[in-house]
This record gives sequence, C-alpha cells and structure tokens, in this order.
Amino acid sequence: MKRKNVTIRIPGGADATAAGMLVHEASQFESKIYMTVGSKHVNAKSIMGIMSFMASEGADNDIHINLEADGPDEDAALENFEKALDTI
Repeated sequence: MKRKNVTIRIPGGADATAAGMLVHEASQFESKIYMTVGSKHVNAKSIMGIMSFMASEGADNDIHINLEADGPDEDAALENFEKALDTI
C-alpha cells in the first residue's frame, strides 16, 4: 500500500462532471484508491463517494487529503489520480 498527502482546492463549479472524471481516472487502475480527510474515507472509484466528498469539503478552500492506493499498479494509480485532482 502506498500513501501520499496532497493539497487540493475544490472549485465552486465542481460538480458531477468533475466527480465523474475522477472516478473514470481511478477506474483505469486495478489498485484500490481511497481519499481520506479527517474521518471521511471514500473510495475514489465510487461516484457517490466522490460527490459526497466534494460536497462535504466545500468549495474554494485548500484541503489536505491522504491518498491511498493498494494493488499491483499503485504507484501509477497515485501519480495519475493526483494529476486528475489538479484538473478539477
């Protein structure tokens, strides 16, 4: 299992399209990918998990996230998912 701490900003216009893009990116990998902030832990391959995460964290604030990937392609999964987070 690999972990990485990242800081992102969820823009005010982030919506289901942005969440879908993140889920699509996470689904490209065999590894399980999770996002954790405080006690909130969501599966990055779940559209409802990502949408609830984005809604609960609010918009236009810096958010410190712990990303986790576990599986045979975990390094690539973390790297590419972090890049996808930068595009929302």
